[in-house]
Amino acid sequence: MNLDILSALTIFAFVSSITPGPNNLMLMNSGANYGFKKTIPHLLGVGIGFTLMIALVGLGVIQLFDSFPLSYQILKVVSIVYLLYLAFKIASSTSNIEQQASNHKPFSFIQAVLFQWVNPKAWTMALTSISLYAPLKSFTSVLLVAIIFGIINLPCISSWIVLGQKIQVLLTNQKRLRTFNITMALLLIISLYPAL
Repeated sequence: MNLDILSALTIFAFVSSITPGPNNLMLMNSGANYGFKKTIPHLLGVGIGFTLMIALVGLGVIQLFDSFPLSYQILKVVSIVYLLYLAFKIASSTSNIEQQASNHKPFSFIQAVLFQWVNPKAWTMALTSISLYAPLKSFTSVLLVAIIFGIINLPCISSWIVLGQKIQVLLTNQKRLRTFNITMALLLIISLYPAL
């Protein structure tokens, strides 16, 4: 991979990782509701899960879609339904910070890893990065794309937890927390627009 392609990949990884999407919105919501420390398993699940996803897409999953185009449509429907369910859960979550912390838990590491496979933005990022930056799908080029994304993605998504944690000081009453959670749910639904 030459320096120009590496630079382009780095920019693409940064821009696609830092911009809003289901992962980042859910991490911000978790940071606001549970704090940074309790959101670390979710964070690591996203970072490692997405890096693994890119590698697997590059090493063969992309061929499944080529061979069975209907599988992509099925995945799209499942993804949208699941994200709508998550939006509902966020919007209807308890509007008391103490109850929220005791009655609910943030995403676990495994949940966050598995979530990558129904996240439309993650699929778009993985398919685009492999198609553009590892078109021959050699093991080395796919691994390089996955590693670069992994290195860039983690600090980018961490910033969304920090943002959520900073917002936490504003969520000192039930009305504000409820408004925030409903806003996050609506933004999660809006993030589905590219998939639709």
